[in-house]
Amino acid sequence: MKIIDLKFEKIKIKLKKPFVVALGTVEYCETVIVKIITDEGYYGFGEGAPFSPVTGETLDTVLLTLKDFKNLLIGQDPLAIEKIHHIMDRAIIGNTAAKAAIDIALHDIKGKVMNAPLYKILGGFDNKVETDMTIGISSPKEMAEDAKEKVQLGFKILKIKAGISPEEDIEAIRLIREAVGENIRIRMDANQGWNVNEAIRVSKALEKYNVEAIEQALPYWNLDGAAILRKKTNIKVMLDEAIHNSNDALKAVKKEAGDILNIKLMKSGGIYPAEKINAVGEAAGINCMLGCMLETRVAITAAASLVAAKKNITEADLDSFMYCQESDLIKGGFKREGGLITLLDKPGLGIEVNM
Repeated sequence: MKIIDLKFEKIKIKLKKPFVVALGTVEYCETVIVKIITDEGYYGFGEGAPFSPVTGETLDTVLLTLKDFKNLLIGQDPLAIEKIHHIMDRAIIGNTAAKAAIDIALHDIKGKVMNAPLYKILGGFDNKVETDMTIGISSPKEMAEDAKEKVQLGFKILKIKAGISPEEDIEAIRLIREAVGENIRIRMDANQGWNVNEAIRVSKALEKYNVEAIEQALPYWNLDGAAILRKKTNIKVMLDEAIHNSNDALKAVKKEAGDILNIKLMKSGGIYPAEKINAVGEAAGINCMLGCMLETRVAITAAASLVAAKKNITEADLDSFMYCQESDLIKGGFKREGGLITLLDKPGLGIEVNM
């Protein structure tokens, strides 16, 4: 089997409302959908969703990189996923969202060739994933109201964005815990917004509100600071922007800098390298989470399939598609009830895209 064509198209979907995090405000989901076509009639869909503060990419750079990849990959065997990653990595460093788009499409094809859903191809531990729901930054009172609404919609895990004002971050958690009660799981994501002293102070203040984890409290490069924070708090320390690949994961393990590793397909370059990160975590006795950028059902299904497949990936933050307005372009992949995502029992991703 050979790749005979690679098509890609950018799409822009307006969010239901602007989403604020420590790294900035987002109003649209802007992403690139890829379709890889083979000479035996199989095709696969992938997605590249760049977020420049994290991956260093833009929509334009993803499109340019995919144009180069098209010239390199036509004629290649789509099931030779390791070889194709080798080709892409030799062609250009980084550009992980573009590589993820190719990788996801290749895994979709693999599932179709094997006539099995992707979560079974990847390991088949389960077909269900429970995702959290993210609360963006606003006033503490508004965040508490938003959190209560999400719980009423059936979400049992909340991720609270923070990192702009430590005092307001603490107040937001206080009001949210008061609003949702003691049975809802809460974690916080500072998106690199604090220094070590602020992170220690905030984490100490949050312990009484039963916050189970603080995600990327410090700048991505400060693994030493993360190791200090782990020793000073009873709250789990999660690493996100610090973990792009298996080498990063190994460095974090050696420095004892994190309790949980947050994998994102757009940071790692797709499912194949994401599996390597999870393997490092599992070998070190560290659980992983799968997170997301602003992505459509294509990339969310790929990520959910990896979560469901692997016993060591115990958490999911795969809610971003819910912040986008409904689109008829992309259908399938999974069903959702509250925070529970159930993957469809269809070959590959089980996704169809009108492109």
